[in-house]
Amino acid sequence: MPSKTALVEQIVRLLDIRLLDPLEVLLEGDDAVDALRRLLRLRAGQWADQMHDGDDIAAASAAIRLIAMLYPDDRAFDPPVDWWRTPLGGVVARRVGHPAAESVSYATAGAMLGITRQGVHDLVRRGRLPRHPDGGVPSAAIRDRLRGSAS
Repeated sequence: MPSKTALVEQIVRLLDIRLLDPLEVLLEGDDAVDALRRLLRLRAGQWADQMHDGDDIAAASAAIRLIAMLYPDDRAFDPPVDWWRTPLGGVVARRVGHPAAESVSYATAGAMLGITRQGVHDLVRRGRLPRHPDGGVPSAAIRDRLRGSAS
């Protein structure tokens, strides 16, 4: 699991880019934006604590709220494969699995697990990961494997 520090830094960076920088332009550098930056850094630490060490409900709630706010779209959340290798992607994979998909491709499963697509294929072939009936791998199985409850 990624460090809390790395997770906080990614959350703060994303909030700056998606929320505060546009607000700063709109408000022409108002001091209120600096106050919001300080507040969001504190809250990012709290969200990171919840996702890293909180119970399953608190972790899932924080992760899903952040994803909904940071990646708004009319379609289901479908990040690029490399996103799963980021601190936020890593903690989401471990605590929630894929928040918008029951199953994921072997490439996405590999990114979530930190292995290659071929590695996922080998795990499925050996019965270490189940194959989803619709193809790919169940998101919950990846989450469980990351948590150590699967062999």
